[in-house]
Amino acid sequence: MRYLMMVKGDENFRASGPPPKALYDAIDELGIEAARAGKMVSMGGLQHTSKGAIVRSDRGELTIKDGPFSEAKEVIGGFSIMDLPSKEAAVEEATKLMELHRKLWPAWSGECEIRLMYEDGPPPPTK
Repeated sequence: MRYLMMVKGDENFRASGPPPKALYDAIDELGIEAARAGKMVSMGGLQHTSKGAIVRSDRGELTIKDGPFSEAKEVIGGFSIMDLPSKEAAVEEATKLMELHRKLWPAWSGECEIRLMYEDGPPPPTK
Protein backbone atom coordinates (compact mmCIF):
# COMPACT_ATOMS: atom_id res chain seq x y z
CA MET A 1 0.00 0.00 0.00
CA ARG A 2 1.26 3.45 -0.82
CA TYR A 3 1.10 6.24 1.75
CA LEU A 4 1.61 9.94 1.15
CA MET A 5 3.23 11.70 4.10
CA MET A 6 3.12 15.49 4.19
CA VAL A 7 5.15 17.52 6.66
CA LYS A 8 3.25 20.70 7.45
CA GLY A 9 4.29 23.74 9.41
CA ASP A 10 4.04 27.50 9.63
CA GLU A 11 5.01 29.33 6.43
CA ASN A 12 6.94 31.87 8.46
CA PHE A 13 10.08 30.29 9.90
CA ARG A 14 11.18 33.49 11.68
CA ALA A 15 9.94 32.21 15.03
CA SER A 16 12.03 29.02 14.80
CA GLY A 17 14.78 30.08 12.41
CA PRO A 18 15.63 28.33 9.14
CA PRO A 19 15.83 24.53 9.04
CA PRO A 20 19.32 23.46 10.14
CA LYS A 21 21.62 21.71 7.67
CA ALA A 22 21.89 18.79 10.11
CA LEU A 23 18.15 18.21 9.66
CA TYR A 24 18.45 18.12 5.86
CA ASP A 25 21.37 15.70 6.13
CA ALA A 26 19.47 13.43 8.55
CA ILE A 27 16.36 13.43 6.35
CA ASP A 28 18.51 12.50 3.33
CA GLU A 29 20.01 9.59 5.27
CA LEU A 30 16.56 8.44 6.41
CA GLY A 31 15.40 8.53 2.78
CA ILE A 32 18.44 6.53 1.62
CA GLU A 33 17.79 3.89 4.29
CA ALA A 34 14.10 3.67 3.29
CA ALA A 35 15.03 3.37 -0.40
CA ARG A 36 17.50 0.57 0.36
CA ALA A 37 14.76 -1.24 2.28
CA GLY A 38 12.40 -0.90 -0.70
CA LYS A 39 9.99 1.40 1.16
CA MET A 40 10.64 4.79 -0.47
CA VAL A 41 8.84 5.61 -3.70
CA SER A 42 9.57 9.36 -3.77
CA MET A 43 10.41 12.21 -1.42
CA GLY A 44 11.19 15.89 -1.59
CA GLY A 45 11.14 19.26 0.06
CA LEU A 46 9.10 22.18 -1.19
CA GLN A 47 10.27 25.75 -1.61
CA HIS A 48 8.51 28.78 -0.14
CA THR A 49 4.98 29.41 -1.41
CA SER A 50 6.15 32.70 -2.95
CA LYS A 51 7.51 30.51 -5.76
CA GLY A 52 4.15 28.78 -6.31
CA ALA A 53 0.54 29.43 -7.21
CA ILE A 54 -2.94 28.15 -6.44
CA VAL A 55 -5.43 27.35 -9.19
CA ARG A 56 -8.89 27.09 -7.65
CA SER A 57 -12.21 25.87 -9.04
CA ASP A 58 -15.22 27.31 -7.22
CA ARG A 59 -18.70 26.61 -8.60
CA GLY A 60 -17.52 26.62 -12.21
CA GLU A 61 -15.18 29.60 -11.92
CA LEU A 62 -11.39 29.28 -12.03
CA THR A 63 -9.12 31.69 -10.20
CA ILE A 64 -5.34 31.78 -10.09
CA LYS A 65 -3.44 33.23 -7.14
CA ASP A 66 0.32 33.61 -7.05
CA GLY A 67 2.10 32.91 -3.77
CA PRO A 68 2.91 33.65 -1.06
CA PHE A 69 -0.17 32.24 0.60
CA SER A 70 -0.40 34.60 3.54
CA GLU A 71 -3.84 33.37 4.61
CA ALA A 72 -2.59 29.79 5.05
CA LYS A 73 -1.97 28.81 8.66
CA GLU A 74 0.07 25.76 7.64
CA VAL A 75 1.78 24.82 4.41
CA ILE A 76 3.32 21.59 3.17
CA GLY A 77 7.10 21.82 3.44
CA GLY A 78 7.97 18.34 2.28
CA PHE A 79 6.52 15.00 1.31
CA SER A 80 7.28 11.35 0.84
CA ILE A 81 5.45 8.51 -0.82
CA MET A 82 6.22 5.17 0.78
CA ASP A 83 5.23 1.61 -0.03
CA LEU A 84 4.34 0.06 3.32
CA PRO A 85 2.28 -2.89 4.57
CA SER A 86 0.01 -0.98 6.96
CA LYS A 87 -1.03 2.31 8.52
CA GLU A 88 0.92 1.32 11.61
CA ALA A 89 4.09 1.00 9.51
CA ALA A 90 3.37 4.43 8.01
CA VAL A 91 2.98 5.94 11.49
CA GLU A 92 6.31 4.35 12.47
CA GLU A 93 8.07 5.91 9.47
CA ALA A 94 6.45 9.32 10.07
CA THR A 95 7.50 9.14 13.73
CA LYS A 96 11.13 8.62 12.68
CA LEU A 97 10.92 11.72 10.51
CA MET A 98 9.26 13.86 13.15
CA GLU A 99 11.76 12.66 15.75
CA LEU A 100 14.51 14.15 13.55
CA HIS A 101 12.64 17.46 13.53
CA ARG A 102 12.21 17.32 17.32
CA LYS A 103 15.89 16.63 17.94
CA LEU A 104 17.51 18.79 15.28
CA TRP A 105 15.08 21.73 15.06
CA PRO A 106 13.51 21.94 18.54
CA ALA A 107 12.06 25.44 18.06
CA TRP A 108 9.90 24.26 15.09
CA SER A 109 6.28 23.22 15.42
CA GLY A 110 4.53 21.13 12.80
CA GLU A 111 3.00 17.80 11.92
CA CYS A 112 3.17 14.94 9.47
CA GLU A 113 -0.14 14.00 7.87
CA ILE A 114 -0.38 10.41 6.59
CA ARG A 115 -2.80 9.51 3.79
CA LEU A 116 -3.41 6.15 2.15
CA MET A 117 -3.30 6.49 -1.65
CA TYR A 118 -5.62 4.79 -4.12
CA GLU A 119 -3.81 1.86 -5.70
CA ASP A 120 -5.67 1.60 -9.01
CA GLY A 121 -7.11 5.09 -9.36
CA PRO A 122 -10.09 6.59 -7.56
CA PRO A 123 -13.21 4.57 -6.85
CA PRO A 124 -16.03 4.67 -9.43
CA PRO A 125 -18.56 7.49 -9.02
CA THR A 126 -21.64 6.78 -6.94
CA LYS A 127 -25.08 7.20 -8.49
